[in-house]
Amino acid sequence: MSTSITLVSHQLCPYVQRAAIALTEKQVPFERLYVDLGNKPDWFKALSPLGKVPVLKVDNDGSQAPLFESAVILEYLEETQGEPLHPDDPLERAAHRGWIAFGSTILNDIGRLYSVPQATMFNDVITLLRDRFQRLETELGEGPYFDGERFSLVDAVFGPVFRYFDVFDPIHPLGIFTHTPKVVAWRAALAERPSIRTAVTEHYETLLQEFLKARGSYLSLLMQ
Repeated sequence: MSTSITLVSHQLCPYVQRAAIALTEKQVPFERLYVDLGNKPDWFKALSPLGKVPVLKVDNDGSQAPLFESAVILEYLEETQGEPLHPDDPLERAAHRGWIAFGSTILNDIGRLYSVPQATMFNDVITLLRDRFQRLETELGEGPYFDGERFSLVDAVFGPVFRYFDVFDPIHPLGIFTHTPKVVAWRAALAERPSIRTAVTEHYETLLQEFLKARGSYLSLLMQ
């Protein structure tokens, strides 16, 4: 049976990056199809009931099965492809799913950081993010990855999280990682991982900067 996989993407979406990282780590050939979320075509609306990316188009000998929501896509890849990225032990696997959800919460916090209009609100989100990463600091071991030597789906989730700060750091000193040396080392290890580096296009940072400037937020003002 012949199977082809297409990852319907947006260039800035961290949830798309998760899927791309997992596919690359599992050595699964795939194509990327980019969509303009500001002008969604009808074919995309038909594939994605929520109007969001990623969508994974799985074509089995002409029979298509589009999957939406990154968590669903990651679990499907775990069930159907080699190179497992979840732990074998059910309890550890469940714990990793919890930390994946924690990573999604941090992404929501980051969305607030680049959207809030006032300095006070901005600083409140920085404090919240500092607390989030301090909690992660207590969870990390010797590294280099979340679960030690083995790269996992938790790493696939946090690679895109840390990528935001590569753009934020030159704009304004946030001080979020000042007291988290293990998190800093983890961030550095993920930045060197080929699957994470290739999960975005070469224009990612420029596109993100343009997106942030157009938000009309407090962070946008800091970029002027």
